[in-house]
Amino acid sequence: MIRSRMRALHPVRFFLISAFVTIFSVLAGTAQAQGLSLGMDTSSSSNESSSEGGSENGALQSLLDVLQDDAARAELIEKLETVVNDGAQAADDAADTVADAVENQESIGTRIAQFTQATAETIAARVTSLYDTLTGSSGVLRGLTRVDTDVLWQAVQSLFLVIIITVAVFMVLRRLMMPFFRSMGERAEHRNILHRAFLFLGSTFIDAMIVVVAWGIGYAITLLALGETAQIGFRQTLYLNAFLIVELIKVAIRSVISPSAGGLRPVNLSNVAAKRINLHSNIVVSILGYGQLLVIPIINRNVGYTAGLAVSALLSLIVLFYVVFLVIYHRDTVANWIARRMLTETYEEETDDAPKQSEKYRLRGVFGTLVRSWHWFALIYLAVMFTVIVSSPSDVVVSYLAASGKVLLAVLVGSMIVSVIGQAMLRGISLPDDIKSMLPTLEPRLNSIVPKILLGLRIIVTIAVLAYALNIMGLTFIGSWLSSASGLQFSGALVSVGMILLVAAAIWLAFNSWLEYKLNPDYGRAPTVREKTLLSLLKNAFSIALFVLTAMFCLSEIGLNIGPLIASAGVLGLAIGFGAQKLVQDIITGVFIQFENAMNVGDVVTVGGTTGTVEKLTVRSVSLRDVQGVFHIIPFSSVDMVSNYMREFSYFVCDMGVAYRENVSDVKKAMFDAFEELKSDQEIANVLLGDLEWFGLNSFGDSAIVLRARIKTIPGSQWSTGRAYNEILKRIFDEQGIEIPYPYQTIVFGETKEGETQPIRLSPPSEDKDEGAKVERKEQLDAPLAEDAGDTNGDNPDGGVDR
Repeated sequence: MIRSRMRALHPVRFFLISAFVTIFSVLAGTAQAQGLSLGMDTSSSSNESSSEGGSENGALQSLLDVLQDDAARAELIEKLETVVNDGAQAADDAADTVADAVENQESIGTRIAQFTQATAETIAARVTSLYDTLTGSSGVLRGLTRVDTDVLWQAVQSLFLVIIITVAVFMVLRRLMMPFFRSMGERAEHRNILHRAFLFLGSTFIDAMIVVVAWGIGYAITLLALGETAQIGFRQTLYLNAFLIVELIKVAIRSVISPSAGGLRPVNLSNVAAKRINLHSNIVVSILGYGQLLVIPIINRNVGYTAGLAVSALLSLIVLFYVVFLVIYHRDTVANWIARRMLTETYEEETDDAPKQSEKYRLRGVFGTLVRSWHWFALIYLAVMFTVIVSSPSDVVVSYLAASGKVLLAVLVGSMIVSVIGQAMLRGISLPDDIKSMLPTLEPRLNSIVPKILLGLRIIVTIAVLAYALNIMGLTFIGSWLSSASGLQFSGALVSVGMILLVAAAIWLAFNSWLEYKLNPDYGRAPTVREKTLLSLLKNAFSIALFVLTAMFCLSEIGLNIGPLIASAGVLGLAIGFGAQKLVQDIITGVFIQFENAMNVGDVVTVGGTTGTVEKLTVRSVSLRDVQGVFHIIPFSSVDMVSNYMREFSYFVCDMGVAYRENVSDVKKAMFDAFEELKSDQEIANVLLGDLEWFGLNSFGDSAIVLRARIKTIPGSQWSTGRAYNEILKRIFDEQGIEIPYPYQTIVFGETKEGETQPIRLSPPSEDKDEGAKVERKEQLDAPLAEDAGDTNGDNPDGGVDR
């Protein structure tokens, strides 16, 4: 595996890695040799020390005896000279060895060349071996020449009646139960998930029982009517067992794709696609199942193992080529189906023209390329299976097929789960009417949260299926890693974080539902304005606290030490407090404003020179909307005074200006008459808290005298009451001839002592656009003015100003 990965590396990277490995090997070998030598010397010295300490006296005595004997002394001298000569030769050899080692250690390029040469030879050997395996496929199929067709024909003759009986019983029972399956599918289309699950399990159980009943009837007829009584042949037993296993596998496939009952189909497939998949899967399962469970055992018993192995490989190759044909033929249809699953969740029925509609469901980018190239991955897998079939024994082939079946089963189960989750996301959550009336926003809130959770589950299921498939294929070692300490810690932390997030979401949902219930005026006591404001602030504070605590618990489960984070947060908060004094001032001022109940949501207030209705109130700012609809956000640090128009009661103050010539008593009577007429309006009378309060003549204006009166109303009704009162008062003043003065200008022309003034001649407008006519009219107008200017006596018969 390491060499196969190294072959895929870039040449430069491969060269560097090879050089590093070579150098490391040389250094490690040298160090190991030195360590071994050092260990041997140490052991030798230790042994000599212990030996010398144990027999010191005996050695001295023997040496003394040798020196005293002349012959022994001469022999000792001869041996010592031999040892000296051998030691010199050994020293020379050791020096030559060290020189050679140094020379070899310095030639790193030679070692790299040797390593690359060995790698290339290994690659070539593997390629040659693979080529020999592929070209030697006749060895696997060589046993086909030994297959005796007479054996197969005899088997067909002996099994003909059993096959006819079991298949006929099975087909009749399936035909009888088909309307029942369709009715169950129609019922499942209009039921919830629980009812659909029960119907799905019930239909699967009934389908499986049909197979078991047909198998049992076939066994009974074979034992009682065919052959000798209470005896059954080997071939009949093989067929009946193969029938049971193969048909139960088909039941499992039909339970997933449900070709006859779309309502029971857990996978998002159309009826046409389901029937097509059912047909092809039946062919594949029948060839492999009856071939491996019936044909191969008969050939093994009557012909030989080699022939059975060849027939097994032949059947596998037939199925393999059939699947290759299906992959190539339906590549566009499957690509469109995958694209439709990724783009939409509708259940559109596929037709034979689906490949022509590829532009309708064409994905872009990386996912689009992968979707359109899915058949290449499938063909690569089938090529690998071809290599396994022609080069491996049957048990290895079976193990590969079992692994492929596990992967396919995982994909099917994952697809079913994802499909069920997708259907749940489409349907949404519908609450009973009484809960909707009590908590109006609970259903929309659930439909905004639950789809996100289900989307996360879909992603988790997809990742889990992909990881399982890669682990089964041996491309990853996720299973062994998950069973290790780090894997268990990671999976435990992941599950803990998921549970914490779910619990936090449930707490947030329950708290908001409780707030909604408290603020709902249709249930219980209607909340006051003060309660609305405090509950709104409580919601903000609780949301922030829940978010912080959830983040802290999640970080703690991941493995981070939150103690330093809390300390750092304190220091950071202190620094922010110094740097953002305005923000701190906003919060402190907002807290005291709430303690003093200066304003609530819905009040009409004047804050910071702006008057409007309070729409939102936090501990930092107040949001107002004025009469023109402008939305204002005012921080509390800029608030020095709050004027609230909504406390206990209000007044409409009427300052009515009338002309100086009017009688005050008449105006007073008219104003009281207007108030009596105002009280006759029941809608206005409900908001009045008293009679008209008369203040009298309040001030003298430039052109009017101002009379003041006021009307006491409930808070917030003073403006509508004032508008209605003004309308009635204007009508009564007009009826009684009371003048309401207004600003106007009088133009006065200068006069002579005789009381005469210059007349102003105004010409009527004309529609004549001719420039010559304009000039002529100008001359006609200028002539009388010239005559008047020439009159020295100033006689003016008109004597006044034309108005």
